[in-house]
Amino acid sequence: MQQTILIYYFLAINIITFIVYGIDKLKARKNLWRIPESTLLLLAVIGGSIGAWMGMYVWHHKTMHLKFKYGVPIILVAQVALGVHLLK
Repeated sequence: MQQTILIYYFLAINIITFIVYGIDKLKARKNLWRIPESTLLLLAVIGGSIGAWMGMYVWHHKTMHLKFKYGVPIILVAQVALGVHLLK
């Protein structure tokens, strides 16, 4: 039961994060109010790192910003390492 809830959580947070990155890219193109970078990174930290990484490359968004270019992959690796550690 707990594993199922966790799987749904990670699916949901990654889909939401991917969409939010797309929305921010659209807003950037239209010169509208933007989603703060801290929010984008927070979404990655709370489990949406795959969605953030995919959003960066699908939407071509934030790929040149060093804190995203290196930060999101580092967060992803840390989350995978934590997951592997917890499963042992």
